[in-house]
Amino acid sequence: MGVKEWGERSQGVALMLMVQVIGTGLQLLSKVILGHGQFIFALMAYRHVVGALCVAPFAFFLERGKGKELSWSIGFWLFMNALTGISMAMGLFYYGLRDTTATYATNFLNLIPIVTFVFSIIVGMEKLRLGTRAGKVKTMGAILCAAGALTISLYKGKSFSIGHHSTHHKEIRHNVQHNWTRGTVFLVLSVLSYATWFMVQVKLFKLFPYKYWATMLTCIIASVQGAVVGLCIDTNKGSWALGWNLQLVTIIYSGMLATAATFCLISWAVANRGPTYPSMFNPLALIFVTITEALFLGEPITVGSLIGMSLIIAGLYSFLWGKSKESKNTTRPKLAMIEASVVVPDKSTALQTSAVVMPTASPSTTTVAVFGNAKPNENETFV
Repeated sequence: MGVKEWGERSQGVALMLMVQVIGTGLQLLSKVILGHGQFIFALMAYRHVVGALCVAPFAFFLERGKGKELSWSIGFWLFMNALTGISMAMGLFYYGLRDTTATYATNFLNLIPIVTFVFSIIVGMEKLRLGTRAGKVKTMGAILCAAGALTISLYKGKSFSIGHHSTHHKEIRHNVQHNWTRGTVFLVLSVLSYATWFMVQVKLFKLFPYKYWATMLTCIIASVQGAVVGLCIDTNKGSWALGWNLQLVTIIYSGMLATAATFCLISWAVANRGPTYPSMFNPLALIFVTITEALFLGEPITVGSLIGMSLIIAGLYSFLWGKSKESKNTTRPKLAMIEASVVVPDKSTALQTSAVVMPTASPSTTTVAVFGNAKPNENETFV
């Protein structure tokens, strides 16, 4: 391996590690402010205003004039994109995070590719292909992930802490009231909402394949939705007030880094390393969150969570390996057919894919999963 090649690979690894570190920071900041009574819909509304402002320059300069293609049909799917992927999925995740721990909630995020896989089978976008080795490994990965989720939910076991925890750690833990049953229900509903969101994105992507405009408009619509729902729940000015505190830091951090910066980093990784490359780093966020939450928030680590975490990581890697092998096997015959053909495909047909966005360590961090035989291109929609 040459120095140049080694440098390129190291750059990719460093950028994906940065994505996971950003996601870890977001999880911990969100957990702390939610534990101190931060109103969830206010956080979501402000956060996506910041996200829209950060993405707007890319939309206006890199996709100049594409906003003219908007229609009522596209507006409807943008609304559904924001509703299912942010207002519902992210809102439910935050409620689940508030009632549990960051480590527990992050475990559920790793189940999203598996649930989406099941949904894609139901709607006919994906096939099990149990007759192939890749199909068997992929299915086994899904089963391992499900077993890991059940282990985490139903078995706690002995718990232990890392290092010595100060009085400040104890005060933080005392302020947080865990409700594991309610939190688990919220997290499961969040995963289902994310899986539904990807189905919506397939339709939106076909109608409006401009990632920056779609991201900016989805953030704006999600902010309005969060504000409307939030005002119906709580009209107290104190719940919506902003001050120079950790709440403002979290809003700016999540909008600038967890939405805009992460978006750009993953876009680079998908373009240069392929759609499965970013998702291979997802389990690292789970490890980072587990360690940092134990160190800084004083949360104990349970044997059940370690067993479940190991099953989910093994299952996720098995699923991604099977998916990667399956994509290669289905791409080779098509390449041979293309080489033997003298027919030039129509440009509009060549642009149609069925790529959808998959969240990683945090709801705002995304990577791409390609269903069927689609390949990523420059028109993918990210949110």
